[in-house]
Amino acid sequence: MNRKGKLYFRYGTMGSAKTALLLTTAYNFEERGMTYSCMKPIVDTREKDNVIRSRIGIERKCTWIYHDTDIYQMAQEMFERTMTVIDWFLVDEAQFLTAEQVDQLARIVDDYGSNVICYGLRTDFQTHLFEGSRRLFEIADTIDEIKSTCTCGRKTIVNARIDANGDFITEGAQVEIGGDERYIAVCRKCWRNNRIEQSIRHSLPFLE
Repeated sequence: MNRKGKLYFRYGTMGSAKTALLLTTAYNFEERGMTYSCMKPIVDTREKDNVIRSRIGIERKCTWIYHDTDIYQMAQEMFERTMTVIDWFLVDEAQFLTAEQVDQLARIVDDYGSNVICYGLRTDFQTHLFEGSRRLFEIADTIDEIKSTCTCGRKTIVNARIDANGDFITEGAQVEIGGDERYIAVCRKCWRNNRIEQSIRHSLPFLE
């Protein structure tokens, strides 16, 4: 097969417009008559319907990826049904993919020449890599950072989980779906300083 596809990973913190970029890319492909498919892990349960929705209000139908979905097989069946190889696969929330599913996406690129762009977070609220993100860093052909700015002016790095009072949470399950009410993107320095300030405040009850 002469088609030469690539596996892309475009990552950023929450609020960095990753989903908006995916949806804009899909629109551009549509305008140019290119074939594409939008996909998203079912782990993100904020949407009841199979849609990818941006914070700015735009949305597009997508195909759910379940934890046990064989994406390579799904693509094969899609190609057979449409009698054509899809040019582009756009995957939202790629951090929730399993390592095996990332490998399946790579096989689609290598065997069929399709391009796959994965959009997602790099790390969780404890600054640890997600499984899907780790595998993408290991095998993606092209890796791009979608940058955003902390309130202090530095680049955001940490997806900090917060409680109802706005304090940073440092313990808990890796995956907890939420939006602005649950997460805030900050730089490493603000993340560290905030936790130090919280520790001091909680150790001195009269400061509460």
